[in-house]
Amino acid sequence: MNDDTQPGIQQNPDFSVDEREAVYRAIFTRRDVRGEFLPDPVPDEVLARVLTAAHHAPSVGFMQPWDFMVIRSPALKRRVRALYCQANEEAAQMFEGEKQATYRRLRLEGIVEAPVNLCITCDRQRHGPVVVGRTHIKTMDIFSAVCAVQNLWLAARAEGLGVGWVSIFHQPALREALGIPRHIMPIAYLCVGYVSHFHDRPELEKAGWLPRLPLEELLHFDGWEGSPDEAGEALREAVRETSGRRGQ
Repeated sequence: MNDDTQPGIQQNPDFSVDEREAVYRAIFTRRDVRGEFLPDPVPDEVLARVLTAAHHAPSVGFMQPWDFMVIRSPALKRRVRALYCQANEEAAQMFEGEKQATYRRLRLEGIVEAPVNLCITCDRQRHGPVVVGRTHIKTMDIFSAVCAVQNLWLAARAEGLGVGWVSIFHQPALREALGIPRHIMPIAYLCVGYVSHFHDRPELEKAGWLPRLPLEELLHFDGWEGSPDEAGEALREAVRETSGRRGQ
């Protein structure tokens, strides 16, 4: 029997149409979940799959700067939520008039309601001061940790889990509450759990906070001020058609 496979190379690199569409479906139906969490526990095997997906995110210099803190303690959740409430009131004061009134109506967290909270961190000292790919852009490790967040979010959506990213904190206060060492940076505080439903559109878009920007207006060609040539115009038309089909 002849074996033409080559070691070290993916043997089945292509996605079927259904597999490809499943990836896009996860992307386009992912939502930032706030108030729809159910009390149902998340099975360990499901959480393990989601965390494994996060751990397989790309990272600068294969640094893998992330750690994952799993938080289930009701007391600790309440403490974290108190930090959020303090910061959220400060945030509300930064807006004026109707914008402030709209802000106060927004639900921006589900810390206590979500059965699982996760804090994803970045160890900026992991593997020493010189890291391949971070020699000139020092924040590449932070960007890598954010890639882990996105991997987790998409995997969670495929598992039927909602995820909400809570970012309204004073980082030193969150670090203290969770006992995170000073050299470790909290990147994302996430609420995770099964939900009653997923919104058809992002909640901030539905609330009229901001519209989705047209992708075609965000494209640049051969430089920031470059104008599209014939090929560029063809791409813009393809983007318009694709966005229309996706309802985005």
